[in-house]
Amino acid sequence: MHYPVNYRQVILGLWLLWLLYWFVSAAGVKRTVRSESGGSRISHWLPLTVGVYLLCSPEFPAGWMTRQILPDLPARYLCATLVVALGLAFTVWARVHLGRNWSGSVTQKEGHQLIRSGPYALVRHPIYAGLIVALTGNAIALGEPRGFLGVLVILGAWVRKLRIEEVFMRELFPGQYERYATEVPALVPFTRARRSAPR
Repeated sequence: MHYPVNYRQVILGLWLLWLLYWFVSAAGVKRTVRSESGGSRISHWLPLTVGVYLLCSPEFPAGWMTRQILPDLPARYLCATLVVALGLAFTVWARVHLGRNWSGSVTQKEGHQLIRSGPYALVRHPIYAGLIVALTGNAIALGEPRGFLGVLVILGAWVRKLRIEEVFMRELFPGQYERYATEVPALVPFTRARRSAPR
């Protein structure tokens, strides 16, 4: 079925713009003074790769995971596009507030700061939260079980990663981060804060 707007292309464009911003804003971040091990990074990236494959592979083997489970209606694609845009916008808002403290892996930056402004007043990990929302939009656009499974796999990888990050943060900001964790939820705004268990 053809619609006046090619929503899949719009969604792809949103992700490309987001990637461009992400790479450009990576310039000038603070120097890393401590980081997680290579093995720890691989433990995040492997399930992340699996999740992205489930969501994005154009040649996924046929079967129940590729059956359409959502109606092929313009409203579905419009909803998916808005969800992707909302999620990506939330991550950009977080990136602006995080500034030069940002890193793509679990690291301690030189002069690291505990950011509590903007989206960090709503959730402790707004970049992960926003990306999960955006990826859910992709799953809605795909309309197949594998898309939602991919989101769950990625969520699992990021929950593990954020727990490692929180160990770093508690060591960097003893007492201060504990209070933050009791006041602000990890991923879902406006829910009761629950401290991620240290490992």
